[in-house]
Amino acid sequence: MNNSALQTDLYELTMAAAYFDNDLNPPATFELFVRSLPDDRGYLITAGLEQAVEYLESFRFNPEQIEFLQRQPIFRHVSREFFDYLGQLRFKGEVWAVEEGTPVFPSEPLLRVTAPAIEAQLVETYLLSALTFQTSIATKASRCVQAADGRLVLEFGSRRAHGPEAGVLAARAAYIGGCAGTSNVEASHRFDIPMFGTLAHSFISAYAHEEQSFVDFARVFPDDVVILLDTYDTLSAVDKIVAAGLRPSGVRLDSGDLLSLSKQVRAKLDSNGLQATKIVASSDLDEHVITSLLSEGAPIDIFGVGTALATSKDAPALGGVYKLVEFGGRPRAKLSQSEDKASYPGRKQVFRSSEAGKYLRDVVALESEDYDAEPILKMVMHDGRRVIPQTSLAKVRARSAGEVARIPESVRRLKRPEGYPVSISSELKLMLGEVRQRFARRDQKLVA
Repeated sequence: MNNSALQTDLYELTMAAAYFDNDLNPPATFELFVRSLPDDRGYLITAGLEQAVEYLESFRFNPEQIEFLQRQPIFRHVSREFFDYLGQLRFKGEVWAVEEGTPVFPSEPLLRVTAPAIEAQLVETYLLSALTFQTSIATKASRCVQAADGRLVLEFGSRRAHGPEAGVLAARAAYIGGCAGTSNVEASHRFDIPMFGTLAHSFISAYAHEEQSFVDFARVFPDDVVILLDTYDTLSAVDKIVAAGLRPSGVRLDSGDLLSLSKQVRAKLDSNGLQATKIVASSDLDEHVITSLLSEGAPIDIFGVGTALATSKDAPALGGVYKLVEFGGRPRAKLSQSEDKASYPGRKQVFRSSEAGKYLRDVVALESEDYDAEPILKMVMHDGRRVIPQTSLAKVRARSAGEVARIPESVRRLKRPEGYPVSISSELKLMLGEVRQRFARRDQKLVA
């Protein structure tokens, strides 16, 4: 992956320059969290931490990038020393984060960075992008897998993703969220995700006779052939498969009335001794369409979900924020007049209680507090170096499935889920009150 220190917003660099030239670079702590969940979401599944850690480990500016910045008019009054500083800069901070595949809820930190202020500031844009995008996709995948009720869900959305790299990372996140595999070959190569694929209508229409295209494809892939049925007439295609003596591992429906066609195709296959042939459905699927099909008895074995999954189409962006909570050892908070945009000061931990294998409630508290519950933020980097071993994505996926099962069913509902109980500790509320009072006193002195 091509990580660049320039993958950031301009204002991160202007703030960094202003910090540096004003000799203001004490330790600072920022926390990344999502204020509220999209409609019909009762939980999020975290993903993207591995890419965030890789970025922080490799963070640096090369000479060409520094020269580029120096040429920009906005930096014309910035000291030469600042650009020399950028040339030596490496991330040396400490990072605490929630493990990938863990359910999280509104206002809970997914990640906490403590580093010299300039370092902590410069990485904001990348961290937000890496974590919120993959978390969106992992959550969407979890919902589709839940709807499929034990049937396989495959990620088929690369061609509709917001760019090639987004397609690769969407496949990764979808696998964490529970998908059985992806059509994206690069994602399979990079992350060891199982690959799945069939053939397109173009291969079939290239032949003068549909039946011959089936035979020729099956000759090359005798053990894994999944034949696409709907290039011309879906039910006629099944008859041609039978007439050719083919025994495909699967057939795919990609258009039409999937409920009616799947039932008719299943009946034809079964009556001709092809009970082992699975039915794969694609065609604008999401968790709601899957739920509807299965509730009506559609005999579909595998769902290939594309656009809706790779883009999280109904909730394509999370309201992720990265807020300063401590500066130079003093608590800080955004004291907005809009209550929904205010944030709590201080380094935090999330304590999760459970009973009989189910999660009960969370408390967002100061990291110094102690609760009889599991703290879910773990140290992942110290002094700029990874302190946790890399885990195979298959293990992350398996862990995520177990975690999702522990969420109360009412919170997992696909429509109108109940909110999961998340409370703010009394000490955290007290600290916010103290910060408000301190800044109010300063304002009064300025007015006087």
